[in-house]
Amino acid sequence: MSSSPESVASSPTKSASNVEAKAGLLSQPRAVWAVFFACIIAFMGLGLVDPILVTISEKLHATPSQTTLLFTSYNAVMAVAMLVTGMISSRLGIKWTLLSGIVIIAIFSALGGLSNNIWALVGLRGGWGLGNALFVATALAAIVSLSNSGTAKAIILYEAAIGLGISVGPLLGGWLGGMSWRGPFLGVASLMVIAFIGLIALMPNAKPKNVSQTKTSLKDPFKALKHRSLLVFGIAAALYNFGFFTLLAFAPFVMGLDEHGIGFVFLGWGILLAVTSVFMAPILQRRFGTVKSMCFMLTIFAIVLAIMGIWTSTQWVIIAAVIFAGALLGNNNTLITTAVMNSAPVERSTASAAYSFLRFIGGAIAPYFAGKLAEWYNPSTPFYVGAAFVLLSVIFIALNHNHIKHVDNAEVGH
Repeated sequence: MSSSPESVASSPTKSASNVEAKAGLLSQPRAVWAVFFACIIAFMGLGLVDPILVTISEKLHATPSQTTLLFTSYNAVMAVAMLVTGMISSRLGIKWTLLSGIVIIAIFSALGGLSNNIWALVGLRGGWGLGNALFVATALAAIVSLSNSGTAKAIILYEAAIGLGISVGPLLGGWLGGMSWRGPFLGVASLMVIAFIGLIALMPNAKPKNVSQTKTSLKDPFKALKHRSLLVFGIAAALYNFGFFTLLAFAPFVMGLDEHGIGFVFLGWGILLAVTSVFMAPILQRRFGTVKSMCFMLTIFAIVLAIMGIWTSTQWVIIAAVIFAGALLGNNNTLITTAVMNSAPVERSTASAAYSFLRFIGGAIAPYFAGKLAEWYNPSTPFYVGAAFVLLSVIFIALNHNHIKHVDNAEVGH
């Protein structure tokens, strides 16, 4: 039986799809691994600072709410900067945008390590956020575009890099912070130099074949948010990030541990985040679908935050809750990132920028708000409020289910 012209014409596409489907998670081009390892180092920066929040508060005579501004300025600048990352990367190219981000992180983290008051440190963390925005948004788009194993596996790889960076970061931060609170800042700057050398040596200058050559404008992320599905995920992530950054920025103040102790707690948190993002999230996606799995994880996370609010003064409960939350956050991060990449017919870098803009607005407000709630009321209140916001994200997703249910069908295609 002879093949029809249509079947012959479609066979190369089918063949390419089959090759992509069969490509393993570890079967990646050299450029993907270059970005992967740079991501690990970049995300170590977030975890490095966490164990020294209490020490910074004491050494620089700052209140908890002032100290949590280190997260607020970082996330606020990241949120705004996300809007221009696409425009910059479409002109500089992926490689040079990543390198620019790394250089900015190195400079501002080094200056932070040399600063002498909380307000200078808060401002310098904002500069760090600018560098991180350039790197993070471009890194996700780079790994997805350069990968030969499909969007889903590329996102798992990206989330694994985040998990590894976040898990190793606190351990190193606790060790360096035990010597001086300046150590982690100077440590980040040193690690960024290593990441810079790695990308220069391993990542090619040429653009990936499946990356658009069209220059992105400042309006594109806002245009992308006209797609209801992308807007829904962005708002849901902003609400969810209230809980995420309440845990990350405020939990160290109620743990009653030193730098090393906090470092080990967040090491456990980060390990569970990394493992679940790679191994558990894909199983949940296949068995229950992306949206249902996401809502389940967020609901459990809201319950965990509520438990932290009830037993704030019980040290082992706080420690166990933080570590367990890593598993919930690892799953959810992979689930929601995959959903965003499949949510709207726009460039992946543009979708990432639009989504991240909304997501980091939540991350900017939550840390400072958590510190003020503790000062106004008591240390339990931030966890209760964080739980309410996370639960609100689940309700918001459920109310807009008709606008986002197509992401599960899109994922089947990958």
